[in-house]
Amino acid sequence: MYVIAHLSDPHLDGTAAARDRLRAVADYLRAFSRPVDVVLVTGDLADHGLPAEYAEVAAELELGVPVLMLPGNHDVSAPLREGLGVDSPGEGHPVHQVRFVGAARFVLLDTSVPGEDHGLLSAESLEWLAKVLDEPVDGPLFVAFHHPPNELQHPVLDQWILKDAEPLAAVLRDKPITAILTGHVHNGVATTFAGHPLLVAPGIRSTAPLPFEPAAAKALTDTDTPPGLALHVAAEGQPLVTVYRVLPS
Repeated sequence: MYVIAHLSDPHLDGTAAARDRLRAVADYLRAFSRPVDVVLVTGDLADHGLPAEYAEVAAELELGVPVLMLPGNHDVSAPLREGLGVDSPGEGHPVHQVRFVGAARFVLLDTSVPGEDHGLLSAESLEWLAKVLDEPVDGPLFVAFHHPPNELQHPVLDQWILKDAEPLAAVLRDKPITAILTGHVHNGVATTFAGHPLLVAPGIRSTAPLPFEPAAAKALTDTDTPPGLALHVAAEGQPLVTVYRVLPS
């Protein structure tokens, strides 16, 4: 059994409110009788991309297991690279990574566009991804990035998803991908993309209610909803199982 704790959007900003929500998730994971194999955080690690915020992210996610982190639209490449010691080709933006944890391979894409809220992958990034996915893999293969390519039927959030997603779908289609893992929309979502499961982690900092939910009348995001996470469980010969958890308030 291989277990991924999938977190997203802690938006650490130096405040106790943001820190305590991430700390609640980290403490929950520390209490497991069996440690997860890896923690994946799919972006918006920091709220302003400041070095002090990345130092806080690193301190809060000292969990004794591998922790993989990738950028979101609130992140800034240079301080993220330096503050989190990310091993990524090139310098600056984008911050793409390939990481192995046990038998699993994680391809971590940077879909951020500096200064913008939506996501986009350049032709160069897609070429890099295609070459990585052509390499043989024996264990589970996960492709992770921040901006989901599918609309949520939300009039605001749908402006900020991954744009021009069909070239990405063409690269991913028919590859031996176990699942695509994303964040950004501050909701736990299960759907499909390019013939693969697309699993979106809830937001740690807040939840974004759908337009017809009562909280939507108050604000775009709801910081009163407790933080959540996804647990992806892979067992040999079995389909991937995802369990969404909302922590007690």
